[in-house]
Amino acid sequence: MGSPVTVSITRHVDPGREAEMASWLQAGTALAQRFPGFLGAGWVRPERDSETWHMLYRFADTEALSRWETSHERQWWRDSSAGLGVTESRVERRTGIEGWFDDPTSRDVRDLRVTPPAPPRWKQASVIFMVFYPLSVLANWVAGHVVADLVLPLRVLATVLVMTPIMTYLALPWMTRRMEWWLHGRPAPWRSTTLQRR
Repeated sequence: MGSPVTVSITRHVDPGREAEMASWLQAGTALAQRFPGFLGAGWVRPERDSETWHMLYRFADTEALSRWETSHERQWWRDSSAGLGVTESRVERRTGIEGWFDDPTSRDVRDLRVTPPAPPRWKQASVIFMVFYPLSVLANWVAGHVVADLVLPLRVLATVLVMTPIMTYLALPWMTRRMEWWLHGRPAPWRSTTLQRR
């Protein structure tokens, strides 16, 4: 006999469809209960108005789980969610005899979200320039006053040694967060706020 398998699925639903979503999940649980090896199911939301739902269900072993997941009943149930705008973003399988919330003995995680494309290189270069140029001016000005007597290669080395961690851990992440809307082609945050006020 195999180990129990717990499946965790993160689902998202259109706003205002909470009652329909709860009914849909209850219907899925009622269907799954009819399959041998079903051990239980449940769901939770991070917040009352959250559009994110975390669902757990558990079967006695992988064979029992497979019978449910390949069944026409489950397919019909999944198809019935089309009008709710239900999407799945993450599926995780935990195998072992542990409890639902204990560390698993094995794990299979699938992230179903579409990875956003990387911003165009010219935008990435522009953001780097916005950080690198003023920081370089400041670093060279300070170096001209503090280590002006050093030969050029050592003065440049000192400047780079100071600038690299500042760029990597502070300045570039800070600027990237503030320019994230522009990098990914979305409206500026202040324009979104203005439109909402109207």
